[in-house]
Amino acid sequence: MRLLMLLIIIIPALEIGVLILSGRTIGTIPTILLIILTGIFGAWLAKQQGLEAIRNVQNQMQMGQIPGLAIIDGLCILIGGLLLLTPGFITDTVGFLLLIPITRKKIKPYLLTIIRKMVEKNRFTIIK
Repeated sequence: MRLLMLLIIIIPALEIGVLILSGRTIGTIPTILLIILTGIFGAWLAKQQGLEAIRNVQNQMQMGQIPGLAIIDGLCILIGGLLLLTPGFITDTVGFLLLIPITRKKIKPYLLTIIRKMVEKNRFTIIK
């Protein structure tokens, strides 16, 4: 919980700093346009990746498999899409990393480790 509060305070402060720096470097209008373009492109990419993740889950379920990794993909895509809709360059960078399949593949093991630790500490409940 402390980490979440810290992120709620630090990330927006960093985003404001980066936006001010960007506005001074490339100008106000280009900064605003860049934020809008990353939001639009991010929404499109999230939709494409999300539909693919849904198809993967459906295919795995039809084959009688548990779609664990496909669900983790969907979670990464959801978080990435939300981050891209949030104005700011730091959140956009993290959002794109979660949406692009190559980088998402490298992030998933860390995410699985975090989820396993949460389950082991009884901070995460699985309902069957």
